[in-house]
Parts: sequence; structure tokens; C-alpha cells
Amino acid sequence: MNAFKPPAIEQVCERALRLPCSPALLPRLIAALQSPDSSADDIAGVITVDPGLASSTLRLANSAFFAGSAPVDNVSEAVIRLGQQELYRLAALALVSRWESGVGHGEAGDFCRHALCTAIAAEVLAETTERVAPETAYTAGLVCDLGKLALTHACDAFYPAIRAHCAAQQCTWTDAETAVLGYHHVEVGARLLRAWNFPPVLVAVAEYYLKPLLAPAEALPLIAHLHAAKYIATSFGPGVGEDGFLFSLNESFLLEWGFTPELLQETMPIVHERAVARLKDKLSQGAVSL
Repeated sequence: MNAFKPPAIEQVCERALRLPCSPALLPRLIAALQSPDSSADDIAGVITVDPGLASSTLRLANSAFFAGSAPVDNVSEAVIRLGQQELYRLAALALVSRWESGVGHGEAGDFCRHALCTAIAAEVLAETTERVAPETAYTAGLVCDLGKLALTHACDAFYPAIRAHCAAQQCTWTDAETAVLGYHHVEVGARLLRAWNFPPVLVAVAEYYLKPLLAPAEALPLIAHLHAAKYIATSFGPGVGEDGFLFSLNESFLLEWGFTPELLQETMPIVHERAVARLKDKLSQGAVSL
């Protein structure tokens, strides 16, 4: 590879797909949790494919918050004790945070911190509007920017040029990525989710959440929630990178879907409370581990 020429987008995705600890297990877990025919053993069967995730599941089930009268010593019992919603939150965040540890650069945990705040904001907004499933909104918030990790892994040497282009042209970060690399992290992320067999609506959200007017109609409700959630998470602060404030907010689109400034302001303290409960002392710094 020419050190002065960016890798093609196909090369970036290929390198990312070869990395260990990818979130590729998440679509299988989504399907198992959403199926009315899935038993605790079925869900445990998916989780135990990944020893690290199985360990995290058992550790949380035996924590002071969840512990019952006797310790849980198998994943099936842990599934029952945690409940599907808490289990899903744990698994999704665990898979994304571990991939960050193997891919990312910069301050440990920053990507995952911001992704979690985005996920929580999307979840809270979904609970408020009841227009999309909170679990789906949460997932969209966690995975929508995974392309950033792939780019830092494959294109780290080109970030000074991207940064300089942003400063010189006063443009968005994605525009600067496109000018320097020929593509941007949103395109990379959508390709990765498609390769990992994520549900089509989550692929569409990852591809169009920054440009909602180009999105397919079936993805618009979820995109509206994520677009609003990105604003809340960016305003909130934890984990926001240098590119975080360099995106274009579509205010008219948000108003069209009922996300008024008042609603967004009311949501922020709820997001903060949940983020503190989940991350505790890791809210501002340190690697996110579960």
C-alpha cells in the first residue's frame, strides 16, 4: 500500500472485517431475543459462542444489583435473572466496547462513551414518542458510527490532513474525510453492518442518519430518533471527539418529527442520569469495560 495514497474503501472494510471481537454476533442475539419461540437456553446458546460475552453476562448476573439468594453459575440462569432488556443492553455495549479496544486510537473508551450516550438518548426518545422500539433505537445509537473505528485503524496517518482540510474549508468532518480519502466513515460503517448481516433498517440508519432527506421511507422514524439523539449526546459531552461538533443538524427534519428544542432539553437530564448509572466513574475517562 502506498503510504501517501489512502487505501480504497474496500481495503478499509476488508481490514476491519478481519479484526477479532467484531460486533458480528449482535444480529444473531437480536434475532434470538426478538423471537417469541426463543427460550433462555436458546439465548444462552448465542451468548456462549463468545466466551468474553458469556463471562460478562455471568458477572453482571452475580453483581450486587442483580444477585438473588444463590450465585448463578450458568448462562441460561443468568439470562433469566437479568431479563431480556438488561441482557441486551449489556451484550450490545460489551461487543461494541471490545471492538473499540482492538481497533481504536486516542483516549481509551471515548468512542464507546459517546456511542452509549447516543444509544441512551435514542432509547429515551423512543420511550417518549412510542414510535419506534426502544431496543432498536438503542442499537442504532451504539453502532451508527462504527465506521469511525475502522477508519482510525486503516487511515490513521491521514487524520492530520483531514483535520487541516476541516480547518481550512470550515466544512463538516465527513466532507473533509471525503476530500482526503475519497469516502467517509458513514459509508464504511454501513458497509460493515451489511457485511455483518445487521437488519436492513439498521444498515439504512447508519448510512443516512446524517442526511435524512435521502433515506428510504421505512427508515425515517428510526433515523429521526437517532438524528435527535446525536444532538443530545454531542451536547451532553462525554466521549465526543474532535469531529463530534462538525456535523450538520437538520432542525427542520427534527421539528417535522416532533423533536422540538423543548423536548430535547427535557431529555438531557434523563440521559445523564442513565449514563451515570451505567458508566459510574468511567463517564468522563478510562476504558469502558463490563
